[in-house]
Amino acid sequence: MASSQLAARTHRWAWRLKIEHKSQAVCSWHQQRSLRFLFGHAPTMIEETRSGRNLHDKFLQWSEMYGPVYRINSLHMVIIGVTCPEATKEILMSPKYPKDKLLYARLFNLFGVRFLGSGLVSATNHEQWYKQRRIMDPAFSTLYLRGLMGTFNERAENLMDELTKLADSKKEAKMHQLLSRVTLDVITKVAFGMDLDLVNNDSPFPKAIETCLKGMVANLRDLFFQYKQKNRPFIKEVREACQFLRTTGEDWISKRRTAVQNGEDVPKDILTQIIKSAGQEEEITKEDEDLMLDNFVTFLIAGQETTASQLAFCITELARNPDVMEKAQKEVDSVLGMKQEISYDDLGELTYLGQVLKETLRLYPSAPGLSREVSSDITIAGYDIPGGTIQMFDTYVNGRMDKFFKDPLTFDPDRFHPDATKPYYCYFPFALGARSCLGQKFAQMEAKVVMAKLLQRFDFSLVPGQSFDILDTGTLRPKSGVVCNIKHRDQ
Repeated sequence: MASSQLAARTHRWAWRLKIEHKSQAVCSWHQQRSLRFLFGHAPTMIEETRSGRNLHDKFLQWSEMYGPVYRINSLHMVIIGVTCPEATKEILMSPKYPKDKLLYARLFNLFGVRFLGSGLVSATNHEQWYKQRRIMDPAFSTLYLRGLMGTFNERAENLMDELTKLADSKKEAKMHQLLSRVTLDVITKVAFGMDLDLVNNDSPFPKAIETCLKGMVANLRDLFFQYKQKNRPFIKEVREACQFLRTTGEDWISKRRTAVQNGEDVPKDILTQIIKSAGQEEEITKEDEDLMLDNFVTFLIAGQETTASQLAFCITELARNPDVMEKAQKEVDSVLGMKQEISYDDLGELTYLGQVLKETLRLYPSAPGLSREVSSDITIAGYDIPGGTIQMFDTYVNGRMDKFFKDPLTFDPDRFHPDATKPYYCYFPFALGARSCLGQKFAQMEAKVVMAKLLQRFDFSLVPGQSFDILDTGTLRPKSGVVCNIKHRDQ
């Protein structure tokens, strides 16, 4: 085992030397000057994370300084940052470039406790992923999603009730916290059949998910994090949080399997599909159990955190751009009037609100980066890239570059008007190709329902003095929490 690992590392070092040689001989791509021989750019990235800064801003800076292809060295790894639309299309749209095995190996476990394992997002073997994807597809069909509108409406109404209380009492609303609760409420109900009512009830789930995400970032960006004495209390918290999520999943899966075996009528939701992924045998293996829990944790986190952050950033930009908010409210008034129950067909009529949500993801993609392995030599934007390297694509970086979007820091939903020129492979908040996000339509339906109800009933403004900084916790979220003053629109 040790000899095979040594051989693999030696192979990577050989590729790194090959890259160094090519770079010096033919200037095949640019590199930052402050390179440290052994650790490369790892100390820079660790410091950005430790200081609470958004690492993707550093990638943006490097992209603007060094062009469409630049190199990052981190110990024995070489990562190529790419902002070339043609290469983005070539690599992300093709199944022959797999996900980065080294990256997802660090998501398999978190400090010794299994985390995402080999679930739908983290599976790097194409056949294993494809089998899971086919089984999960029915839970995201248009027919099934139409049937979720009742739950979307019901859970969003719980949030509206809470905001009504805050508006009546003139108390500040911590919007990201509230949105995290309602999106978690939605995913636990529609995906797993559990009625937690998290808007009104305390739960260990939000804290556990946040702790796991913070642990994920630490584990990814600092290879020595777990060996530092000062980090041991936090590592203990992360392990306990991971174990809590998986133990909960084990309990919910067991109850659903019992219901199925007893011939009870169960919903064809994500939990049912997760159980199907283990096969039809009476006795499932330990491997089957682990895979079911991998997907439970994957869908729980992906279905909650990303949508909550998108909604929180959307509220931030609407509050900062009252003309956009007014236009969105007029559309909502025209389509919905005063009715509370939003239909699936109503969502299709809310075109400007859809543009607002897309523009939010341009500036604040919840999951901004993705990477692919390139096994053989390729050419990107005229630069020769050796095989054995990792290509990194960052929709946050692309979305803030003026070569792709005019005045990129201006919040302008008309960029996504149906008649506007569409960006060419530089906007991919849900990834691209076969490995694009299975739940993207689900997420945008949920986001539209929540935002439409919010715009229909309330005016909101940001409490002065809070930061607009972005917190990078694996997903991007507003650092301030988006604290708002809420008032009824009829006041």
